[in-house]
Amino acid sequence: MQVIDRRKALSIPPVWRLAFRPFFLAGSVYALLAIPLWVAAWSGLLPDFQPAGGWLAWHRHEMLFGFAMAIVAGFLLTAVQTWTGQTAPSGRRLMGLAVVWLAARLSWLFGLPAAWLAPLDLLFLLALAWMMAGMLWAVRQKRNYPIVVVLSLMFGADVLTLTGLLKGDDGLQRQGVLAGLWLVAALMALIGGRVIPFFTQRGLGKVDAVKPWVWLDIALLVGSGVVGLLHAFGTALQPHPLLGLLFVAIGIGHLLRLARWYDHGIWKVGLLWSLHLAMLWLVVAAFGLALWHFGLLTQPSPALHALSVGSMSGLILAMIARVTLGHTGRPLQLPAGIVGAFVLLNVGTASRVFLSVAWPVAGLWLAATCWVLAFALYVWRYAPMLVSPRVDGHPG
Repeated sequence: MQVIDRRKALSIPPVWRLAFRPFFLAGSVYALLAIPLWVAAWSGLLPDFQPAGGWLAWHRHEMLFGFAMAIVAGFLLTAVQTWTGQTAPSGRRLMGLAVVWLAARLSWLFGLPAAWLAPLDLLFLLALAWMMAGMLWAVRQKRNYPIVVVLSLMFGADVLTLTGLLKGDDGLQRQGVLAGLWLVAALMALIGGRVIPFFTQRGLGKVDAVKPWVWLDIALLVGSGVVGLLHAFGTALQPHPLLGLLFVAIGIGHLLRLARWYDHGIWKVGLLWSLHLAMLWLVVAAFGLALWHFGLLTQPSPALHALSVGSMSGLILAMIARVTLGHTGRPLQLPAGIVGAFVLLNVGTASRVFLSVAWPVAGLWLAATCWVLAFALYVWRYAPMLVSPRVDGHPG
């Protein structure tokens, strides 16, 4: 049973009352700033400024371990309170975690020596995994133990990436980042498989949600985790037909789930089609990587951006738009402009995945512009909610 000292909870500044507040805000602002920095560097506009390891190393690492993991932390450390009935981190404890996250971001950007920035970067993931493990273990909630396993593996992927940074080994860095990306895909398979059918049922006023096929959910979780490990060991960095078959299986599995969840009514509800479309980009990514492993595509980058931009970031934007409304006591009605943000992110993904193959400069600039506008709309509409008390007067 969750017991909250109401007076104490309400005495905490609103932004530090639950983890979704600082981390959704910080993560979205970081997304808003990081992509323009990367595009400016890629375009040669920042010749005299280099983050630790160079701009490519920074971009690869920070969009995953900086931006995405901030949102993951905000979501998990908020949801775990509902799951377990335990009081989630708030106040100074939450502030400390946010400070560690910010210090790691600044350390990497401003070129702190790797021997100094690595402990800061790893401390954030370690603290997140420890907090989640403690709350789940307290009530022996075995159903969610896989989340701690994935977070622990994410820590390992970051160790691999940072080892590559320390050694100046680009290959190791790539192994770590791609391993981490597929571990996030595993989390998406796990969490998405639970919430998307439920949200669809609630959003469309259906009596029952689509019942999960547990074997398929487990297969997609394990399959994505295996892909992550294969990248960590370097096996998946070179094309191989057997790996192509694995990606085909993952793509078919996600497509099958989407088909089971589908209802034509989702297209009338921005909070729903944005979730479904994000998972569809995961199908595109899996099939694209299958084609690369079969030797039918010359490079994996477009497929990887279908995963990182379309699926991961698309799911992030859709989820933070919904979670912020619900956890600030508001009805699930999107503020003006947020449907436009969803559209922009998907147009940007299409530009990065397809257009940039033929027209790299135009495709990248269009993708970056759409990305910035999408997250700018989120920050504009949601930042006031994230720093203000719940409208219903409750803690949280």
